[in-house]
Amino acid sequence: MRRLEKNHYKISLPIIKKNFQMDFYNWKFSDPLKINNYGIPEPEIKKLVYPDILLIPLLAFDKNLNRLGYGGGYYDRFIARLSNKKKIIKIGLAFSVQEIKKIPINKYDQKLDYIVTSEYIIE
Repeated sequence: MRRLEKNHYKISLPIIKKNFQMDFYNWKFSDPLKINNYGIPEPEIKKLVYPDILLIPLLAFDKNLNRLGYGGGYYDRFIARLSNKKKIIKIGLAFSVQEIKKIPINKYDQKLDYIVTSEYIIE
């Protein structure tokens, strides 16, 4: 197993903004977090970053790498905007019981690259 050297990887967390937008900011375990209006911890220190890999929450998914989010479209908007700047890897995190036959999608929905579940990986 290869050990990661300090500063070889960075963690960033999202901050929700107005108009259903969000951005990601650097975060370290020693940095404070504040609770936003939705009850989600966000970084207080704000150094904007554009992540290479996104770990994306979801309510449900299908085998075609489509996800059903939490209804705000935050990740779909962010992915669309970030994809214009750079190549990113989009990974949905789920339990296998969250899989359904078909997710209803529209033109704004962003497909994932992988879905990692408690039992298998879809790519």
